Amino acid sequence: MDWNHYRFRSLWPLPAPAPDVYRALERIEDYPHWWPQVREVTRLDDTSGVLRARSLLLYDLTTTLRNGHRDPAAGVLDVEMDGDMEGWARWTITGRGSGSLAHYDQEVVVRKPLLRRLAVPGRLLFRANHRLMMRDGRRGLAARLAPGRRAV
Repeated sequence: MDWNHYRFRSLWPLPAPAPDVYRALERIEDYPHWWPQVREVTRLDDTSGVLRARSLLLYDLTTTLRNGHRDPAAGVLDVEMDGDMEGWARWTITGRGSGSLAHYDQEVVVRKPLLRRLAVPGRLLFRANHRLMMRDGRRGLAARLAPGRRAV
């Protein structure tokens, strides 16, 4: 087993139609406005940017994201990731009643030296940290997209 390899899946029920969710998730530069653990996003060009995140644990993860597959009609957003984490992440947004469901899938290998050294004893804590980050991201985006809020 590679202790630095992770697969994550999250499901976010959201109170907005799938096209609105897609547009919000597509604009990574806005993530710090609604996702507390996303501390900074710097656009490099129209197809890439650098994201810096920090959750409960006292370390930053800095990752360069490059657009992969984009399909607004199917609700699919893919990115390739390099840096402290290498791999890919994918959002798939589908309609669900008057709202939507955002499926998040991610497969990465951690490259940050500190986290690699702590891979075995820290694995459960790292996974819990990721769950916390995803929970807060869902809450932040749900609040941003809530009925009565301005359009994103």
